[in-house]
Amino acid sequence: MRILGLTGSIGMGKSTTAKLFTEAGVPVYDADAAVHKIYEGEAAPAIEAAFPGTTVDGRVDRAKLSAKVVHDPAAIKQLEEIVHPMLGASRKKFLDDAERSGTPVVVMDIPLLFETGGEKRVDAVVVVTTDPKTQRERILARGTMTSEALDAILARQLPDAEKRKRADFVVDTSHGLDRVRAQIRDILAEVVKMPQRRI
Repeated sequence: MRILGLTGSIGMGKSTTAKLFTEAGVPVYDADAAVHKIYEGEAAPAIEAAFPGTTVDGRVDRAKLSAKVVHDPAAIKQLEEIVHPMLGASRKKFLDDAERSGTPVVVMDIPLLFETGGEKRVDAVVVVTTDPKTQRERILARGTMTSEALDAILARQLPDAEKRKRADFVVDTSHGLDRVRAQIRDILAEVVKMPQRRI
């Protein structure tokens, strides 16, 4: 089985690309969805203990948590120490299940793949990109983020140019879904021929 790491900065079209991998029959592990799930259950008590007032009805309130940690690197590190072991267990289960079912390729959708050293745990990396103007327009059009909050997020992420340089495959979402689907077909044909690289 080959493991593809899928990453890309916010607003690049990564979620759409992940959906198109699913559409192509490839199991996708969504790290953000896994975080949501543990925030709604097992992580909530530990997060409430570390950051009082960040849960509501036994679930983590992401807005309240974000407000407490976003500008505090030590708090982000503390949060990661709580969440990462739980995420590791959910990721292992996904991979074990896929391996057992004989799946040839799986995709690990991990926003901070390079920032967390995740490229060592995959066989090839797919970076999703678009031009900076489109990226900014997409994010601000959602109406859920200010320009300042976006800048804070981008400051924590590896620059897009650096991600592209370190990628095995680059998917450009600037030219519509059909182009992305074609790029995915090419990647899937190619990745099964590549040697396993993960540690």
